[in-house]
Amino acid sequence: MQVYSYVVTIVKNQSLAEEITQNTFYKAMTAKRPYEGKAGELTWLCSIAKNLAIDECRKNKKFSELDETLPQQTADLADKVSDTDSALQIHMVLHELPEPYKEVFQLRVFGELTFAQIGMVFGKTENWARVTYHRARLKIKERID
Repeated sequence: MQVYSYVVTIVKNQSLAEEITQNTFYKAMTAKRPYEGKAGELTWLCSIAKNLAIDECRKNKKFSELDETLPQQTADLADKVSDTDSALQIHMVLHELPEPYKEVFQLRVFGELTFAQIGMVFGKTENWARVTYHRARLKIKERID
C-alpha cells in the first residue's frame, strides 16, 4: 500500500499507479540481482517504483504529471535514501533523532504525506509540520556532514 501511495503522488493517476506498483513488485521478484539488504525494503521498492514511473512518463511524454510540489530538498534526501551507501547513514542518524522530528521526517519522506496530513496526525497545524520537517532535515544534514 505504501508503494502504491508513493507512486500515486508521482503520476497523479490511480490506474497508472496501480500498473506501476504491480510492475514494481514483478521487477523486484524477477530481479537479476536479489535484494541485498543494504537499505530498507520499502526504500528499495520505492526506488524501483520511482524509476518505473519516470520511464512511463518519458514513454508517454507526460512530464507534466510528475509532482513538482515536493521541495527540492525532499527530493535530494529521498535520492540519498535510495543510494544504499547513504541510506544506512541516514537511517542511523534518523534512529537517533528525537521525536517529533524523527516521525515527521519519516511521514514526509517515506510515507509521502502532505504537511497538512502530518499536522492532522499530530493534532497541530500545517505550518508546525513544515517547520518541524525543516528542522529535522537540518539536523540530519548536520549529523551527516
